[in-house]
Amino acid sequence: MSISILNAGASGGGAEQFGVLNALQTGGFISWAVAVILAVMLFFTLYILFTKVFEQQKVINQGRRVRATFWNSNSLREGAAKLEKNSAYKQLVDDGLAAQEQHSRLTDPVEAHDWLHGSLSRSEDMINSQLGNGLSFLATVGATAPFIGLFGTVVGIYKALLNIGASGQASVDKVAGPVGEALIMTAFGLVVAVPAVLAYNWLQRRNKGIAEHLSAFSTDVLGYLASNGAVKPTPAQRKAQTAPASTTAKPVTTTNTTAANPATKA
Repeated sequence: MSISILNAGASGGGAEQFGVLNALQTGGFISWAVAVILAVMLFFTLYILFTKVFEQQKVINQGRRVRATFWNSNSLREGAAKLEKNSAYKQLVDDGLAAQEQHSRLTDPVEAHDWLHGSLSRSEDMINSQLGNGLSFLATVGATAPFIGLFGTVVGIYKALLNIGASGQASVDKVAGPVGEALIMTAFGLVVAVPAVLAYNWLQRRNKGIAEHLSAFSTDVLGYLASNGAVKPTPAQRKAQTAPASTTAKPVTTTNTTAANPATKA
């Protein structure tokens, strides 16, 4: 798509003899290799972007259902049975219940709170790690794609100047075309890098929000397990986690209870 746009921008005025294909042929194997690398980077950038958005949205929807209905159950097991099989929140509950059962089998005494907290934290880390898969590739593409395109440009300009020198014609119309073609590789590198950087920052921000909700839910599960079900979020707390209150405190007005007329002395 980007190559078609670049070709369309270069059409007209006798420029049909120039274009991306001519630039690649002028640059030779190195230019073709650079173009293929950038095309692969762009493909995987878009693939990771769409798959991660789908994965994140799935976890966000799971969190909304959990905050709406999970704590209305009579027990954690009953609530976990209502969750989706591969739900991240179900994994937290199952790991917490498993840790509670394992604590009674420990031969070396360990505080139940520390044991449960460590198990739930490990489960959170696993979920966050899965959500972060592929983001390092986006960061790598955003950092390296402009330089890869610049490398293709340098090679293209070098070979174009060699061809111009060999032909003995160094006029502006003979130099501008090949050099302009070589600069297309730099533009291609930017076309690949900019979406990768934007996608990385956006997905990281969404992951941070998901991690905050998972951490809050993990704390609620820990409180429930540590208190044998006596402590769990109230409906008001669940509503606050879903949509923080934005109401502002109204100024308190005091009325003077003293009569307007001066009090009569006895």
